[in-house]
Amino acid sequence: MQNAFLVGTKLYLRPLVEADAPACWAWVNDPDVRRTLALREGPNTEELTRAWIRGLDFRRNMEFAILTRDGDRHVGNCGLNGLNHVDRHAALGIVIGRKDHWGHGLGTEAVTLLCRYAFEQLNLHKICLSCYAINERGLRLYARVGFKVEGRRREQVFIDGRWVDELLLGLLREELAA
Repeated sequence: MQNAFLVGTKLYLRPLVEADAPACWAWVNDPDVRRTLALREGPNTEELTRAWIRGLDFRRNMEFAILTRDGDRHVGNCGLNGLNHVDRHAALGIVIGRKDHWGHGLGTEAVTLLCRYAFEQLNLHKICLSCYAINERGLRLYARVGFKVEGRRREQVFIDGRWVDELLLGLLREELAA
């Protein structure tokens, strides 16, 4: 484990670095991965991804690489964005970009680690996120962690030739699953 920041049983999180750009931009350009992300417009390039990583400010946006403990494989990214230390909330985002690692519980473990850190170390009160209604795997993950649906934006996005609702979810400190 190199530069591990948060360590779980199957994976660890470390700060995202510019050298991660080749993997990240490939994931964002994969239609299967991209269809559930807010980043769905146009092609992405490695240089755009490098610039985004260089511009990260950890005081407001904590972005982490998700790596397997077995083999140190970079399988995805997750982060807390728009950190608000006055109202004590942030928005969570995650992508497991390596499709061969989908369905192995890595997303659940990464989100749990990140939420525990947000509540216990950053003293946040709430974590929010949005998820498209077609992302059934993501919605199951968030429910396992303890997130509750707080709202729905009807027909908010156009995916695969149809209008899809966007769900707004929230997690309060006391709701985090053990």
